[in-house]
Amino acid sequence: MVDPTDTTPTSAALLASARVLVVDDSRLMRLALIRSLKELGVQTTAEAANGQEALERIRVEEFDVMLLDIEMPVMSGLELLLIMKETPSLQRLPVIVISSTEQIDTAVKCIEAGAEDYLPKTYNPTLLRARVTSSIDKKRLRDLDALRVKQLQDEKDLLVRTQKRLDHELDEAFRYVRSSFPTPLETPLRVDWFYQPSTELGGDAFGYHWVDDDHFAVYLLDVCGHGVGACLLAVTAINVIRSQGLAGVDFRDAAAVLSGVSNAFLCERHNDMYFTLWYGVYRRSTRTLTHASGGHPPALLLGPAEVNGVHPTTQLRAPGLIVGVMEDVPYTAHSVEVPEGATLLVLCDGCFEIRSTTGEEGTFEDFERFMSAAGTRPSGLSDLFDWARQRHGEGPLDDDFSIVRVSF
Repeated sequence: MVDPTDTTPTSAALLASARVLVVDDSRLMRLALIRSLKELGVQTTAEAANGQEALERIRVEEFDVMLLDIEMPVMSGLELLLIMKETPSLQRLPVIVISSTEQIDTAVKCIEAGAEDYLPKTYNPTLLRARVTSSIDKKRLRDLDALRVKQLQDEKDLLVRTQKRLDHELDEAFRYVRSSFPTPLETPLRVDWFYQPSTELGGDAFGYHWVDDDHFAVYLLDVCGHGVGACLLAVTAINVIRSQGLAGVDFRDAAAVLSGVSNAFLCERHNDMYFTLWYGVYRRSTRTLTHASGGHPPALLLGPAEVNGVHPTTQLRAPGLIVGVMEDVPYTAHSVEVPEGATLLVLCDGCFEIRSTTGEEGTFEDFERFMSAAGTRPSGLSDLFDWARQRHGEGPLDDDFSIVRVSF
């Protein structure tokens, strides 16, 4: 068989590697054609006595060209061509019809039915070589095109399967991340949250837990970037905090927690990724909230009193270096008294740094104004997300959106 991947074969090479099927009801004509083909350099030939025999052979064997007589018993050449025309798997086989001078009209019909060329029965070797070589070359090019189409289809199918697998794995990872977040609480503190990553896997994570009967910790971190790496670091770090898995660290001491986490997650050991973190501890017996921050936006404390539907607000800032930049960073904790009925909002910068449709970037003060009115509503967190989406316009937000609300 002609190798279709050989893009520059010589005429001799084409003929030497070709398989030619000779179809004629005359045994003498078949032998004459086969002898002529051998003299031209064709090494592999086969024969059939009519169109039916030829059809049976081309359905199970590969040929590069077929020399086909027109008038034959059982099945004529024209009948065979019409069948081949309706059979996709047979359409690439070039056919040269063999016609006598009185069969020219029928030869034209054969060409219209899909024959590649025609050859008079009184042919000369030069004409036979030209017709056969041309047809074989066209077959090679068709096979090459078919091979390329198949390769492209195979690559497309592989990409589709790979994308489906990745989508499934990302969906599994997303559901795992969500399952790692704590369930909302009702007593003795009411705690809920809202989370929406900007991509399949975000770099935000948060949690809260009782350190002991008197101390309640709430925390939120934001890893630089998005995707699998950021997500893995975020989940790992939040699990360390939740499990209080830092030796020698008192998790009632916000500043000590920041220092311990920073040492445990130095960016030089984590592919140069760093994160910001806000960590607060509420002491129930004294109604005080102690908090520290590593490069994170302030939390917002909403007072219980309402004036014209707006709550007074306090920004809980505690300046500190981004977590993981260097070892043994000292952090400072700040404390605030929490009145009964107050509401704490711990958030990432994706809740307010939202570029509007006009190109203006939101500020923390924009967030503060909105939440001073909406922050205590049952739907306040989802209302905030809707506000962010409206401000941003079409498409996903540019950053992860995470916020935790604690009602005292």
